[in-house]
Amino acid sequence: MKSIRYTLLALTALVTTAFLNVPAALADDIEDGEDLGYSCLGCHGIDGYRNAYPSYRVPKLGGQRLAYIETALAAYRDGTRQHPTMNAQGASLSDEDISDIVAWLSENDVADDTETAQTVGGIEAATPCVACHGVGGGATQPTPPVLSGQHADYIEHALHAYRDGTRSGTVMSAFVVALTDEDIEAIAMHYSAQDGLTTLDQD
Repeated sequence: MKSIRYTLLALTALVTTAFLNVPAALADDIEDGEDLGYSCLGCHGIDGYRNAYPSYRVPKLGGQRLAYIETALAAYRDGTRQHPTMNAQGASLSDEDISDIVAWLSENDVADDTETAQTVGGIEAATPCVACHGVGGGATQPTPPVLSGQHADYIEHALHAYRDGTRSGTVMSAFVVALTDEDIEAIAMHYSAQDGLTTLDQD
C-alpha cells in the first residue's frame, strides 16, 4: 500500500513540475524569438514600407495565421520561395528558431488562428480562392494565409510569383496557371478591400 502511495506522490510531483516549467519554457521561446526576429520590424513594422525592386509594399503580418508564417519562413529558408532579403534572413534558421520567432510574433498581436475577415459578397475571379481563403479572405483552414486587408500590390506580386514559378511547392501553382493579369488584379483588389491584417506592432 505504501509503495502505491509513494508512486502516486512521485507521479503527482512529476506532473506538477512539468506544468510549472511550461510558462518558463514559453517565456524562453518568446525571448529567443524576439532576439531572432526583431529585425523583421525594420520592414514589416513600418506601415507602407516598400520592397525596392520590384516595387510593392511588404506584406502585413499583424493578424496573419501563425501556422502560415511558420510555413513561409521555412520556404524562404529552403529556397522554394525567392526573395533575396528573406532568403538571407532565413538561411541560418533552424526549425526551433522559426518556432521561437512565431512564439514571439504571437505576443505581438499576430494571429490567434481565428477568422479575421468579415463575410462579404465575392467576385467571380476569386471563386477558386474561396475554398481555402474564404470569401472575405479570412481563410477557412489553419494553414492558408489570411488575405483580408493585405496590400493589393503584394497579393498581385505573390500571385504572379506562383504563376511564373518563382514560388513553388504549394497547391497555389495549380490554381494560378489559368489566371490572367486582369484576374490577378481583381482578386488583389477584392481581398485588400476587406478588414483584417495590420502592420506589426513595434511596441
